[in-house]
Amino acid sequence: MTPPPARIEGAAWLGDRVLFAPLSLDLPVGWTCLIGPSGAGKSTVLRLLAGLPTGARFEGQVTAPDRIAYMAQSDLLLPRLSAVENATLGQRLRGEPGDRARAAALLAEMGLAGLERRRPAALSGGQRQRVSLARALIEDAPLALLDEPFSALDAANRQRMQDLALAHLAGRRVLLVTHDPLEALRLGQRICLMAGGRMEDLPTLPGPAPHSPQEPGFGRVYDGLMARLMEAA
Repeated sequence: MTPPPARIEGAAWLGDRVLFAPLSLDLPVGWTCLIGPSGAGKSTVLRLLAGLPTGARFEGQVTAPDRIAYMAQSDLLLPRLSAVENATLGQRLRGEPGDRARAAALLAEMGLAGLERRRPAALSGGQRQRVSLARALIEDAPLALLDEPFSALDAANRQRMQDLALAHLAGRRVLLVTHDPLEALRLGQRICLMAGGRMEDLPTLPGPAPHSPQEPGFGRVYDGLMARLMEAA
C-alpha cells in the first residue's frame, strides 16, 4: 500500500533573513537526500515536516502522515534508560507495550548484541547513534525523517547501517539530511540541493539503492554533484 503523502510548500525566515523562499518539496516513496551548506534550512525542513518547533517563521502548508519516525542530529537518548528501553521509547509514550524482543533483535543487527541493558553513558558515540537509529526504525512509520543519522559512525559501520536502514525503510517515504555527497549519491533516489534560499534537484543514478562507485557513470555524477556543492558553498 502506498504511504500517505508528505510535502512542504512555503517560505521561512530567521529574523529578517530569508531562510528559504519559495520552496516546494513533494516526497516520493523512497529516499530523498537533502544536501547543502550549513544554515541553508535543511534541518528546518525536517522539523517542519515533523511538526516540531524550528525557531523560524514559516508561512505555507505542510502535509504529513499522523505517524512519523524522526531522528535528530543528536541522539536524544534518555540517560536513565537502557539501550533497549530507549529503542522502545516511542511505543511506550503512545501507551503501547514496548516490543523489547524486536528492539533487541534490531540492536543485534546493528552490532550491539549484549549491550541492550547499557545506559547511554556506557556507550560510545557511534553506539548511541545506532540506538537512536533503532528507535526510528522500530516505529515502522510511513515517513522517516533522518538528520545526519550516520555521521558518528566509522566507514565500515556507516555502510552497514545505511544498508540496514534501506532494508527496514523499504516502501516508505524517507527524507535524509546529509553533508556527505557520497552518502547522498549512494542512497538517494532523489537528491535536492538547498542553498541561497532555493531548492533544486541534482542528477542521481538510475536503479535501486544502494549505488556503488563501480557503477557506470558514478564518478561522473559524483563530480558534477561536488562541483555544484562547491558553487553553492
